[in-house]
Amino acid sequence: MSATRQRPPILYFAYGANMNSGQISSRCRIMPKVVAVATLPDYEIGFFGHSERWDGGEETAIVQPGGLLWGVVYELSLSALDHLDSWQGIRLDGAGPYFHSPAEVIGKDGTTYSVLLYRKDILGKALMPSTEYLGHIVSGAEDHGLPAGYVRKLRAIASRKAGYAVPKPDDAEKALRSMVSCVC
Repeated sequence: MSATRQRPPILYFAYGANMNSGQISSRCRIMPKVVAVATLPDYEIGFFGHSERWDGGEETAIVQPGGLLWGVVYELSLSALDHLDSWQGIRLDGAGPYFHSPAEVIGKDGTTYSVLLYRKDILGKALMPSTEYLGHIVSGAEDHGLPAGYVRKLRAIASRKAGYAVPKPDDAEKALRSMVSCVC
């Protein structure tokens, strides 16, 4: 008789808009288990590229010696990771705007977690996020109890009002919604 191997959980570190519980649960099609609030040393949040959905720069983790990037560690199923990958534009050929980046983050209690996070492959010019997008990120940070000083730092990021109603649904969202199956 062979022993059944338990697949280790996939731990994902959300440091931007995916900290928002409403967003992560809709993108994963289930609310993933929150494992910890944690920090990624020597990184900070930056905004590059233009998001049509939010009319402003998109977040990514950028190397910053001495920096601390706070976020939320979620436990994901393979299915939830696949759905999230679709939302983030992860492509097997590497042509998507984001890629999986393995890292080690440190929980508030000192526990180290091996995680995946999404980072932009090509940064280009830094762009301000829309005020609405930044508010969405701040809301997720507050909901998960990130340190008050870090939340103040997020709020202080320069932003600009979106030029149209946001978040704007995009073609990926429409396609993903059409794939939702019905269990009868």
